[in-house]
Formats: sequence, structure tokens, C-alpha cells
Amino acid sequence: MARVLVAGLVALIISILAGPTFIDFLRRHSFGQQIREDGPQHHSAKQGTPTMGGVLIVFAAAIAFLATSDYTLPALTILGATVACGAIGFIDDFAKLRKKRSLGLSGRWKMVLLGCTAVAVGYAAHHQQLRHDVFVPIVDKWVPLGPAWYVLVFFIIVGAANAVNLTDGLDGLAAGTSIISLMTLTAMAVTIYIRSGGLHHRIENRLDAAFIGAAVIGAAVGFLWFNAFPAEVFMGDTGSMALGGAIGAMAIFLKVELLLLLVGGIFVVEAVSVMLQVLSFRWWGRRVFLMAPIHHHFEMKAWSETKIMVRFWIVSGILCAAGFALFYKYYPQIRPN
Repeated sequence: MARVLVAGLVALIISILAGPTFIDFLRRHSFGQQIREDGPQHHSAKQGTPTMGGVLIVFAAAIAFLATSDYTLPALTILGATVACGAIGFIDDFAKLRKKRSLGLSGRWKMVLLGCTAVAVGYAAHHQQLRHDVFVPIVDKWVPLGPAWYVLVFFIIVGAANAVNLTDGLDGLAAGTSIISLMTLTAMAVTIYIRSGGLHHRIENRLDAAFIGAAVIGAAVGFLWFNAFPAEVFMGDTGSMALGGAIGAMAIFLKVELLLLLVGGIFVVEAVSVMLQVLSFRWWGRRVFLMAPIHHHFEMKAWSETKIMVRFWIVSGILCAAGFALFYKYYPQIRPN
């Protein structure tokens, strides 16, 4: 189990040490953020800040994981989902830089590529013989979904990647909340390993899932060193979608799909705020929020970026604690496979 800590530490060191050189590379090649014209006015000061910092997160996490992993299918699939979603985000970021505007890859192409990633995750889950039902805490019941479970996999991967992407609008917000969520999922993986029986009967691939979780956490913490307000670098869609892919894939392979509503609760709130804003304006011609996603609503109410960031971190921590509490109470009574 010490390797879980080693994976996180190695990723953290790589991220922090490589950060200044990588940021300088982005700056020298003018890989700067394109700010939305319809966003908060004071964000115009961030125009040109180096972006695509998510490459640093994915690189550091991959190196640390590959150095510590047992290379089990679930962990490799989580890494693959992280890299694939990050690659989709990279294409989007590169398109924005090339066009010199805030609109990159079309929503349709994003959906297609994320769908392909979800298919790959579903295929790996099938090969792993992961059960096609979900556990409902409190009522303590498995709900069989049959083939519809693969539809759930699609919505989790696509939803998690896009929801974290929507959250990435303030310095340190997406990185911090993702770290909290991943720490919770990693703690769940370690708990499953500990509770799965004696030394020769433990579910080894759940501990291996903790390696990739710890590696992404370490890489994200190292990135946050440079992304905290005022940010020296932005993660871009490369980072936000990679983090979303990691969160979604971990939830799937740990069989805690429903708990993702709490563990990723802050991302759910961000995504729902956008949907409510769009639907409200389309149906009634009125806006629910001053601006969506909801973190921009609080910006428009004159909250500082740091205040919003810290309070969102706190809310995320509370939701994740609730999710882990439900997991801790009910999960020993079930088997992941």
C-alpha cells in the first residue's frame, strides 16, 4: 500500500519540477488562453495566460502510475480514459489556439470522440466481467440494468468530462475540486482492498486503481501550485476533460456509479446550472442565474475568485464526505464483481 503514496509523491515531484519549464515553453510559443467575449469582463485580463497545462497533469500522472502499477485491466482502463479524454481536450485547445478564438472543437465531434472513449471503457468492463447493475445505498439493493448499464457508462464518461470542463472557469477551481473527488475515490479503492479479505484473497486490481488515482492527485496538486490565483497557467480542456475522464472511469470500475452524484456533486451542480439557464431562457425568456455556470453567477455578485474557489472546495469536501460515509456503511455488504 505504500506504493499508493509513492505514486502520488512521484507525480507531485514531476509536476512541480517540470512546471516552470513547461509554462515557459507554452509562453514562448504563444499558447495563450482565448477568453470568451460573453464571460465576465474582468476575465479579459487573463487573455494570453499560458493554457493546455493539462498536458503536464497527464504526463506526470502517467509516468508515476507506470512506475508503480501492477498493470491490471481496470487501472489501465482508467489511465486510458484519462489520456483519451485529455487528448480530446487537447484537440479542442489546439483548435482554439489555431483559430485564435474561444470556440474550438464542435460539440458534435466532442460527443462522438467521448462516445468512442465510453465504448472502450465499456468493452474493458465487459472483459473484466463487471456486473451490469448498480448498488443503491440506504435501501441496500442492487438494481439490475442489463445492457442499459452500458448506456450509463456512456453518460458517466461524457457527463464527467463535460461537467469538470464547465467547472474550469476560475483559477484553481476545477483542479481543487477534482483533487477532492479523486482523493475520495482513491480512499474507496484502498478500503475495498483492505476489506476484501486476507493477504492472498484481496482484490488486487482495486489497489491498482488506487495507484492511478493517487498519481492523478499528485499531478493535479503539483499543477495547482502554478494554477492557484493568480494563475500562471490554465489546464485548458486538456486538463479538465482528463480529470473528468479519470473520475468517471474510477467510479465505474469501483462500482460506485450512484455515489458519483455526491463525490462529483460540485460538477453536477455546475452542469445543472447550465442546463437550467438554457431551458429557462428558451422556455420563458428569463435567466435563472446572472451568468452560468454557477460560479460565474457568484462572480457577478461581486464575490472574489478566491472566495468562490474556497467555498466550492468546502462544499465539494462536504459532499465527498457524505458519499464516503454511505460507501463506508454499505459497501462491505456487497461485492464489486
